[in-house]
Amino acid sequence: MKTLCPDTRVLIKGGGDLGTGVAWRLRRAGLLVLITELARPLVVRRAVAFASAVYAGAITIEGITARRVESFAASRTVLDAGEIPVLIDPATRAREFFAPTILVDAVLAKRNTGTRRTDAPLVLALGPGFTPGADCHAVIETQRGHDLGRVLWNRPAEPNTGIPGEIGGKSAERVLRAPCAGIVLGKRAIGDQVTPADVIATVGETPVRAPCEGIVRGLVHDGLTVTVGMKIGDVDPRAEREHCFTISDKALAVGGGVLEAALSWLVTQK
Repeated sequence: MKTLCPDTRVLIKGGGDLGTGVAWRLRRAGLLVLITELARPLVVRRAVAFASAVYAGAITIEGITARRVESFAASRTVLDAGEIPVLIDPATRAREFFAPTILVDAVLAKRNTGTRRTDAPLVLALGPGFTPGADCHAVIETQRGHDLGRVLWNRPAEPNTGIPGEIGGKSAERVLRAPCAGIVLGKRAIGDQVTPADVIATVGETPVRAPCEGIVRGLVHDGLTVTVGMKIGDVDPRAEREHCFTISDKALAVGGGVLEAALSWLVTQK
C-alpha cells in the first residue's frame, strides 16, 4: 500500500479493537502508522485487534497487516513494506526514535495513563479521561449515540457509564467476566455458536458460561492472568459470524473521527 504523506508519522498507543479501527482508517488513507503495546495485552476482540500480533507475530485484518517487531530498525522495514509495526513498548519510548507527527492515545483506560499534550505536534485521545487543551489537543467520543466518533476540540468526552453498549438488545448481560482470579483457558473459539450455560472458558478451575444465546465475538488469549470481575469476552446475540472477523461500526466511527482530526489539522500546517 502506498504512503500518501511519508513525512507524517502516527504513533498509536494501544492496538485493541478501537485502536485497530483508528490504525486501519489511517493506513487506508495512506498515513504511516506504528502501534505500541504491552507485553501481554488484554485483548477481548482479538480477531479484529492489531494487538494480537504480539501473540501471533502478525495479523491481517480486512487487507491490512500488522507485524510484531523487536526494534526500531525492524519497524522501519515493516513500514517500508506498507504494514503496521507493533512494538512492545509500555513506556512509549518509540516517541524518541519515531518522532510522531500525531500521537493517538487508544489505551481506553478511562483515565490518562501518562500522555501529555507535548508528546507530539498533534495529540488525540479516545474516550473519557482527557481534557482538550490540558493533556491533549482533541478527544474522540467513544460512547455510542449521537456523538460517537465526533471530534471534541473544546470539551471532554462523555463520562464512562460502566454499562456496555447495547448489541442485539443486550448490554451488560452479553459480557463475560472473570468469576475469580486466575489463568484463562478458552474452551470455545471466536465465531462459535453458543447457547446459555455452554462453557466458553475457564478461569483456573472455574467455568465461564455463555450468558445468552449467540456467537462468541470476543475472548482473551489463553494463558492470561486475570482478576475477579475483569472483562474476558463477549457473546453477540445477533449471531452473525462475519461480525467477529470485521472491524465494528463503533471502531470505524472512532477511526473516522481520528482521521478527520488528523487531516483537518494537517491542512492548517501547509
